[in-house]
Amino acid sequence: MAQKLPWKKILVTTLWVLTVIGTMVLTGAAIHQKNHKKCAGVNIAIVGAEKNMFIDESDVLAILNKDGNIMGQPVQRLKLRKMEAQIKRNIWVKNAEMFFDNLQVLQVSIEEREPIARLFQVNGQSFYIDTSLSFLPLSSKLSARVPVFTNMPIQKPRDSVLLKQIIEMAAYINEDSFFTAQIAQINITPSHHFEIIPVIGDHIVYFGEANNIAVKFKKLASFYRSAWLERGIYTYEKLDVQYKNQVIGVKKGTAQMYADSAAAIKLLQVIDTIKVDTIPKILLPLNNKQNPKPLTSKRNTL
Repeated sequence: MAQKLPWKKILVTTLWVLTVIGTMVLTGAAIHQKNHKKCAGVNIAIVGAEKNMFIDESDVLAILNKDGNIMGQPVQRLKLRKMEAQIKRNIWVKNAEMFFDNLQVLQVSIEEREPIARLFQVNGQSFYIDTSLSFLPLSSKLSARVPVFTNMPIQKPRDSVLLKQIIEMAAYINEDSFFTAQIAQINITPSHHFEIIPVIGDHIVYFGEANNIAVKFKKLASFYRSAWLERGIYTYEKLDVQYKNQVIGVKKGTAQMYADSAAAIKLLQVIDTIKVDTIPKILLPLNNKQNPKPLTSKRNTL
């Protein structure tokens, strides 16, 4: 008796083989078709710089079209990794990524470096710096409104400790609207201490090292709020916030240091009793109840 052929098994196997072949053919055709499609447009998105824009869409397009206009070019001829590398060579570009979407539009994503401070070296040269310690050139397009640090020493290799202190101090100032408006510049001394030159008033604030930054600025703000309201903004020629629990004031035309910051210190001691909603954010309590010792005549110079 003749053996029956497994027709069902043969039919299923044949269908699977045809399906696989069809899929491969369609995939190959799709790839072939895509490779012959042309660039239909360019969409550029620049992020990272909330306040400034040192590289814009025209700059990016100029880089992309350096070797010829990419519009209308076959997609397969455009080397995206090479184009990304060309854009990253721009000093203001922190990162760049690109891809073609389903409509053959080139999507370009740029992360721009954002300056956090401007530095002036002792030789007069000036540049910006960002949070990654990168030195950025000045731009003819615009000037960033960031804290200005002067008398920056010329050092090779760069003093990363000093640069990090500058960044930390600049970051605090950038986040505070009062000090952003009040501080004209910060001078760097040969011992790497900081002196603040204000916009209003003709005094100097001796800040010392860039440590306890928040505490020092809160003490200074308290002094502004209390002592100056009583004696006037032009009473002092020097203020010193380096010492714990104290803001030391030197009156104009004197060499004697006075504890004229008593009102500010008192404010810091009783600030817990004042309603928080009546105090600016920067004047929140320091939570230090220790009474500072009175100054003596020995501490009469800065």
